[in-house]
Amino acid sequence: MNAVGIDVSKGKSMVAVVRPFGELVVKPYEVRHTSSELSELASTLKSLKGETRVVLEHTGRYYEPVAQMLHDAGIFVSAVNPLLIKEYGNNSLRKVKTDKADSMKIARYGLDNWCDLRQHTSMDTIRYQLKTANRQYGLYTKNKTAFKNNLIALLDQIYPGVNALFDSPVRADGSQKWVDFAASFWHVDCVRSMSHSGFAERYRKWCKRHGYNFSAAKAFEIHREAKELITMLPKNALSKVMVQEAITQLNTVSKTVEVLRAEMNHLAAQLPEYPVVMALYGVGNSLGPQLMAEIGDVRRFAHKGSLTAFAGVDPGANQSGTYEAKSTRSSKRGSPELRKALFILMTVLLQKAPPDDPVFQFLNKKRSEGKPYHVYMTAGCNKFLRIYYGKVKEFMNTLDIPVDMDSTGLSQ
Repeated sequence: MNAVGIDVSKGKSMVAVVRPFGELVVKPYEVRHTSSELSELASTLKSLKGETRVVLEHTGRYYEPVAQMLHDAGIFVSAVNPLLIKEYGNNSLRKVKTDKADSMKIARYGLDNWCDLRQHTSMDTIRYQLKTANRQYGLYTKNKTAFKNNLIALLDQIYPGVNALFDSPVRADGSQKWVDFAASFWHVDCVRSMSHSGFAERYRKWCKRHGYNFSAAKAFEIHREAKELITMLPKNALSKVMVQEAITQLNTVSKTVEVLRAEMNHLAAQLPEYPVVMALYGVGNSLGPQLMAEIGDVRRFAHKGSLTAFAGVDPGANQSGTYEAKSTRSSKRGSPELRKALFILMTVLLQKAPPDDPVFQFLNKKRSEGKPYHVYMTAGCNKFLRIYYGKVKEFMNTLDIPVDMDSTGLSQ
C-alpha cells in the first residue's frame, strides 16, 4: 500500500512515497516534466511492492502532463481539489510551506482517504478543447469589456453619448453600429460642422457603405443633439489617433470573441448531450457550450448534490449543540466560470419571464418572498443544475458511451 504524493508546479514536481504507520518509502525528490523523467518516475512507482496510488492536486494545467503520463503507464492516479489538501490537517503546530512538506502532506492525505480516491482519466479530445476554448472565451470577453469601457470613456471627452445613439445588435463579426459610426465621425465637430442636409447625405452614404439601414429622422436627431454637446478634447490629430486605436483594439478582440463563440458551439454540437442542453430554456449558442464545457459528463457526479457542490451553489450548514442557523451562505468553492454562466442564465430568465419554466417560477417565488438578490439567484442556479443533471444523465444513460470519470474539481 504505497501512497505517492506529488506537489505539482510549473515544469517540475516534488514526489514522495509513504506507507501506513508513517513509513517513508521514497524521500521527497524533484522530477521535471519531461518525457524521460516522467517515464523513469512511472517505472520506479511500478517497481514498488504492493498497490500504488498517486495523489496530486489539479493546479491549473500544470498537473495534466504528469497525470496523463502516469495514467497511460497503468498507474492509479487521483487528481484532488487543492482545497481538500489545504484543509487536511498537518497534525503539527508548526507552519511549514515547502514543496517537500507539501508532497508528504499529499501522500498522507492519500493514505487516510485511500478508499475514497477517484481515479483520474483524461477528458476526451472534444471536451478538453471545449473547456480550453471556454477559458479563452472568458479571457477575451473580459478584455472586450475593458476595451469597450475605455473607448466610451475616451469618447465622453470627444463625442459624449455616441455609444447610446444606436441599439443595433452585435453582428456576426463582432462589429457594432455605434463603434463603426465613431470610427468615421470620431469627433462631435465631424457632425455639427456640416449643415443638416450635408450631414444627412454623408450619413446615408455611410449607412450604404457599411450595410446599415438609413433613416432621415435619425440623421436629423444625431445632427440636432450634436450641436448641444460639450467636448473636452479638441479635434486634432492626437484625438483622432487615440479614438481610432481604441476602436481598432475593440474590433479586434470583439471579432476574436465571436470566432471563439462559433467554434465552441461547433465543438459542443459534437457531444451527445448537446440537443438536451440546448432545449433548456434560456440556453443559447453562447451559454450552452459554456455549461457543457465546465460541467463535462454529468455521469461523473455521484448525485445532484455533487454537481451543485462543484458549482459552489450548494447551501451550507452551521449547527453546533442546540444552535442551528436558519440561513447559511452558499459554499462558493466550486467552479467560478460555471457560476458566472449560471448567473447570466438566471438574468436571462428574469428578463424573459417564461411563465411555464420551472426555474423561473422558483426564482420568482423566492423573489416575491423578499429574499435578497444573491439568495434567490443562487437558489435558481441550484434548481437549474438539478434539472440539468436529471435530464442530461437520463439521456446519457440511454447511450452506449463510456463514462468520463475525470475527477478534477469534484466534491470529494
